[in-house]
Amino acid sequence: MTPVPSFLVHPSSTIDRPVEPLAPSTRSWSRAFADLRVGFANRQLWAHLGWQDIKQRYRRSVLGPLWITIGMGVTALGTGLLYALILNVDVPTFLPFVTVGFIVWNFLSGCLTEGLQTFITNEGLIKHLPAPLSVYVLRTVWRQTLLLAHNLIVYVLVAAVFFTSISHEYTMSADGSGTHQPGLGWTFFLVVPGFLLVAVNGGWVAMLLGIISTRYRDIPQVINAIIQLLFYATPIVWTTDTLTKQKDLAQSVLNWNPLYHLIQVMRAPLIGQSVDALSWIVCVGMAVVGWGLALVIMKNYRARVSYWV
Repeated sequence: MTPVPSFLVHPSSTIDRPVEPLAPSTRSWSRAFADLRVGFANRQLWAHLGWQDIKQRYRRSVLGPLWITIGMGVTALGTGLLYALILNVDVPTFLPFVTVGFIVWNFLSGCLTEGLQTFITNEGLIKHLPAPLSVYVLRTVWRQTLLLAHNLIVYVLVAAVFFTSISHEYTMSADGSGTHQPGLGWTFFLVVPGFLLVAVNGGWVAMLLGIISTRYRDIPQVINAIIQLLFYATPIVWTTDTLTKQKDLAQSVLNWNPLYHLIQVMRAPLIGQSVDALSWIVCVGMAVVGWGLALVIMKNYRARVSYWV
């Protein structure tokens, strides 16, 4: 039997007991679920790889990962102030809205764009290591989580500066005619389940689209072409309060935008806004349906990925 590399050991084990690698096999539900189980068990591997990705990106840089925070801060400040003037909204409440919107969007778009390339960029590891496919998906999501953590520093600074504006009931419109938000309160802690839902959805997106993109290399090009359109179609730098005409119609259209709900379950608690029950339902429903589709794809094509790359 070929020995398993030393870093593919079960993290909870007190001895160097290797995790049994997943051998390619025929289509099987048990193999698909085992891939996820063993992948999560190898958390030392994907956590180390994800952290190394961050370190490698900023190798020989003086500020290192702090450039992530600086870049996000400059983008949020410049865009927030510009659109606040254009849309005539209240800067102290609009700037936190834009900042958190950018932070969550970067996490979602990162899971999407890098998820498309998950298995392609890990070609060398897939061909030489007996690791389950879920390890590479978890590596991608973990890397995006580390980037999210760095970007949240910007939120802390913005929230501290404008705390008095978002800590009580407020509206983002300059004349006070917009939707009234309750302000920061105990609902702040809803950001935890919100993030978990966003991460779970990011996981199935990376798994499902990663496998499909490995087989059909045109898919990443198509998705990347429409990401910018999705950005402007999602309320990140604008709100429904700024729509003077057909506001109800715009909100109805937004209810069909899954990215809007994914952003809201994280953004709303952080800036003192209420989260509609519909957003929670949509996010949970997407996670269930999405992972169902991902498992079907894993069942049928998991063993072929090593040949496609």
